[in-house]
Amino acid sequence: MKIFGTKMAGVLAAGILGFVALAQPARMMAQGTATIHGHVQNPAGQAVTSGEIRLTTDRNPTSTSAKFDYTFPLDASGNYKGTDIKPGTYLAIAYQGGNHVDFMPASLSAGEDKAVDFDMTRKEYIDKMSPADREAVAEFKKKNAETSQANSKIENLNGLLKSARAATSSGNFDVAVKAMTDATTAKPDEAILWDTLADAQLGQANAAAKAAHDAKTTDATVADKYAAAEASYQKAITLNAALAKPSPDLAAAANNQLGQAFGKTGKTKEAGEAYDAAAKADPAKAATYYYNEAATLLNANDAAGAAAAANKAIAADPAKADAYFIKAEGLAPSITQSADGKKFIAPPGLVDACNTYLDLAPTGAHAQDMKDLLAGLGETIKSTYKAPKK
Repeated sequence: MKIFGTKMAGVLAAGILGFVALAQPARMMAQGTATIHGHVQNPAGQAVTSGEIRLTTDRNPTSTSAKFDYTFPLDASGNYKGTDIKPGTYLAIAYQGGNHVDFMPASLSAGEDKAVDFDMTRKEYIDKMSPADREAVAEFKKKNAETSQANSKIENLNGLLKSARAATSSGNFDVAVKAMTDATTAKPDEAILWDTLADAQLGQANAAAKAAHDAKTTDATVADKYAAAEASYQKAITLNAALAKPSPDLAAAANNQLGQAFGKTGKTKEAGEAYDAAAKADPAKAATYYYNEAATLLNANDAAGAAAAANKAIAADPAKADAYFIKAEGLAPSITQSADGKKFIAPPGLVDACNTYLDLAPTGAHAQDMKDLLAGLGETIKSTYKAPKK
């Protein structure tokens, strides 16, 4: 047969030729039957999961005319079991693919359950292998060890990833940051790990900013926390882009979050570029990313930028009601007064934005705001809506 691609039948044949003569068939047997069981593993220490164990009293068990008294199949774990065996002295031979790969003497007594294992990692078996076979086994074991180590590392990283996401979802940002810092240290070339670290860092920064705001104080570490999140998102984006098949989902998600981080620190130009990159990576969700850009810029007091981003969201999805609200809010600071001071003059697009929002979301969260704005401008609200009472 072939083990690791090398013929090894000669090892067994040489061993069998030196086997001591078996007991004579005419020897008196004890009453009752015996059982046998065991495990078979190859020279690399792996279970042999296909094949069979044969018992024989034949003097020349390797010949083509050899007779076998019993045959027992190996299971998926490399184990076998045989019952109702006539007591006697046998040679147990392990077969795989129709070839004998190992043998063991098996003397069975009546009522006995004999354990006979085939451990091909034993020294005498390895010593009888050819140098090429031994080298093949050594190379296989080395690669198998490397694979096991790599799988163990991946399993550990997956565990850290899962725990970090759960911690971020529950607001335990410090725990999540620690887990993903360990993960990115262990495997610094994995984009998803940096993206998950960045999510935790952004949550950490937002929490610190809120705590400072609620306490009406300042926290000098907030800026650094946002900077750390920005750096991690950019690392994730760069690593993903370098892949043979970059993930559009990761690119979109990371850029979307990066836009939020930039917006929190007043980097509106960089925020807009990040949201544009998210929309480019995932065009199907472009309206959402442009809307997020508009909201981020509005919160950063960039009214003109918010209105422009809202227009991009509207172009991607004309039915996105909230984009019209942000457009209106972004244009509102550009309202002027007439020369006599008796009338407010709306900039182009403001009135249409208010009415379109009302058309799409007549009972929406911002419906009354849009009605009030139109009323303040002295503009007519669409006939399907009633003007607010003055």
